[in-house]
Parts: sequence; C-alpha cells; structure tokens
Amino acid sequence: MSGAAVLSSPALTISPARAVEKLRHLMLWMTGFAGAFVFTEPSPYEIFASATIFVFFASGLGLRRGHLPLLALLILYCFGLTIAVIPVVAEKKTALWVAVSWFLAATTLFFACAIVEDTERRLRILMNGYMAAAIVASMIAILSYFRVLPGADTFLLYGRAKATFNDPNVLGPFLVLPGLLAIKRALSFRWKDLLIGGGQVSIIVIAILLTFSRGAWGHFAASAAIFVGLLFVVSNDPRERTRIVAATLAGVLVLGLLLLAIVSMQGVGNLFSERATLDQSYDMGQLGRFGRHVLGFQLALDQPWGLGPFQFSKIFPEDPHNVYLNAFMTGGWLGGMTYFLFVAITLWVGFTGAMRATPWRPVMLAVWATFLAVAGEGAIIDSDHWRHFWLIAGLLWGGAIAANRHHGDLVRKHRAKPVAKAASASLQRTGEITIVRPLSERGAARLAH
Repeated sequence: MSGAAVLSSPALTISPARAVEKLRHLMLWMTGFAGAFVFTEPSPYEIFASATIFVFFASGLGLRRGHLPLLALLILYCFGLTIAVIPVVAEKKTALWVAVSWFLAATTLFFACAIVEDTERRLRILMNGYMAAAIVASMIAILSYFRVLPGADTFLLYGRAKATFNDPNVLGPFLVLPGLLAIKRALSFRWKDLLIGGGQVSIIVIAILLTFSRGAWGHFAASAAIFVGLLFVVSNDPRERTRIVAATLAGVLVLGLLLLAIVSMQGVGNLFSERATLDQSYDMGQLGRFGRHVLGFQLALDQPWGLGPFQFSKIFPEDPHNVYLNAFMTGGWLGGMTYFLFVAITLWVGFTGAMRATPWRPVMLAVWATFLAVAGEGAIIDSDHWRHFWLIAGLLWGGAIAANRHHGDLVRKHRAKPVAKAASASLQRTGEITIVRPLSERGAARLAH
C-alpha cells in the first residue's frame, strides 16, 4: 500500500519563473552585502554586481520611458570622462579608473530598472543585504579599534577605523543609510523592533564615531535630522507624531550618553579632540583644501576637455577633495556640467517620488535623506567612486518611477469604481422591472376591437 501511495502521489513541480525570481532575490542580497568590501579596485562588489546584472538581464529587465533621462545623463557624463582620458590613457590606472566609472554608472541604471517591478520586496531584500554588510563592517571597525580582533592594524588607518574599506572617510558615509533604516525600525514602536533597531543604530553610530571622519559625522547627523523630520511631516496621525518626537528625544539622549562614555576613554578622546575642529592644517592656506577648490575651478575654465584622472595632484599638492571640481578635472566641461545636473535632477526626482504615498515610502525617505547629505559632503571629498552613492542614486530613480506607477494604478482604480457602481445599479434596476405577461385571449380580442 505504501509503495502504491508513493507511486500515485503527484509529482513535485518546480516553477522556472519562481526559481529565477529566487535567484534574483539572492543576487540582490549578495550585491547589497558585497558593498562593504571595497579594499581594492576592482572590488568584490564589482564581481557580485556584475553577476546580478547578468542574471537580471538574461531573465528580463525592462527599460521604461522614465529611465531615459537617467540613461542620457549617465552616458554624457561617462563620455566626458572617456574624452578626457585619451591624452593620458597610457598612464597607470587611468583607463581602469574610467572603466570603473562606466561600470558604476551602469549599476545606477540597473538598480533604477530592477526595483521598478516588485518594488517593496526587492527593495527590502537589497536593504537587508546592505544592513548585514553595515553591521559586519561596523563590528570589524569597533573590534579592530579596541584591538580585540587579530590583525587589527589591517583595518585601521592612522589610528582611525576603516574596516573593510580603503579609507575611514568612505566607511562612515557607507554606514549612514543603514543607520537611518535602523532608526526607522526603532520608530515602529514594537518592542522587538525597538530593541533590534536600537541595537543596530548603536553599533553603527559607534563605528561612525571611530572613523573620526568629520564629514561622516556631519553626514549622519544631517541625514538623521532630515529623515526624522520627513517622517514627522508625512504622518497624518497626531499620536504618531507625538511618538516620533518622544522617541527621537529619548534616542538622542541615549546615544549622547553612549558616545560620551566612549569619548571619555583616553585614546578616543585625544583623537576626537584633534579631529573635531574646522581648522585642520591641510584645509587652510592658498594650497589647502579650500584654496585648491578656488584655484581648481579657475583652472577648469581653461580646460574644456579636462585633465584626465589623477592629473590634478600633479599640479597641486593633493587631489581636489571636491567631487564637483573633480568631475570637471576628469571629464571636462561636459563631464562636470553633466555630473552637477545628474545630482540636482536626482534630488528632485527622488524627492517627488519619495513623498508619494507608497508602501515603501519610509525607505525612500531614508534613501533621499542620505543622498541629499552625501551630495553636500561631495563639496569636501571625492565621492565619485563610492559604490553606495551610485546605488542610492539608482534607488531614487527606480523608486520614483515605481511610485508614479503605483499612483497611476490607484487613480485608475478610483476612476473604475463609479463605472462599476453604475453598472451594478443598472443591474439592480433591471431586476425591479415588471415583466409584461402574455395576453389572454380575451385581452387580445379587446385590443383587436
């Protein structure tokens, strides 16, 4: 009997479409996680992102009309870089730098296309991978700084935590978006999420502190303030607004006490006092950071085709440390103006999309708040090869296109309701009509007369 039952049982079927979608989800998670491992160029992130793009492209990836402005901006920017590199293409790493720039631009378009479909789920999976990466990088940074992790010096630079990145100034900004997502989770007012989100944001904030990056400190503070403010604005419930304010004040107090305890440690406090000033020696003077900005933009007026990658530091003591100036230096007028337009338009498109009422609006508000601050931080650092910068730019475009589709679907459903009601009412009236019975013979005779 048992053998017959086994033979007669229905066969297990595996849906190819479902298997492909599961593979897509896995690759999205891995790409978000790989973003924390950028210690060389090309990095592991390029490997996983390339594989993810291939999987999506091979299984179907739509390009919509809303993507065309983004595509045009990215092509023009990269075309400017390609023109500028021609005179110096024989120099070491210049061609590789431009190739990586093309690839990062391609990832922006990919993410913009990928999250238009099944937006809420794909966005959640990608952000889960990003959060896991942030926690791993933060723990490595903290344990290395306090010399708990073997080989700690590998993850430090000049006494500052850099974890799995080349520079502490990149680690800090990378952690900002996961920090905001942790805040969002803590503000859900469920005990489990409050504990998990509070723990995540505590780990991330400590790691950002130990990078001793003034830009990252300001970036996180500005993004967090903007994000919480936007959550307050979009909430229509007075009680929820009260909870947001109360939870924010309590969170600031707890984090403040935590940071105060860490800064009170001798090694941390000394480096913190040294870094927490606005008059660092390399910032001041005619050839300091800000002096180079002025001289660099003056030079850009005489270099319509640009200088090419790594050429600015041959004229001045250091790199531009200004992504907008660097765009003009590495891409000429075409690259520089296009990059500025790309950032400005992305901010506008992302804001309009993030403010629409969608199930994924809180995540997009966090992404937009992060992008706004990183765009501002670009005035004091070269962020054009930050992988997460191009990732969040793509999310803003994809999220905006998905929000417009979601809004359009709601409008069409709303318009369809009156038609359905009218049809239903007509059917009801039809049911109330008295059907004339067939005439009797006497009635027919009367009508004949």
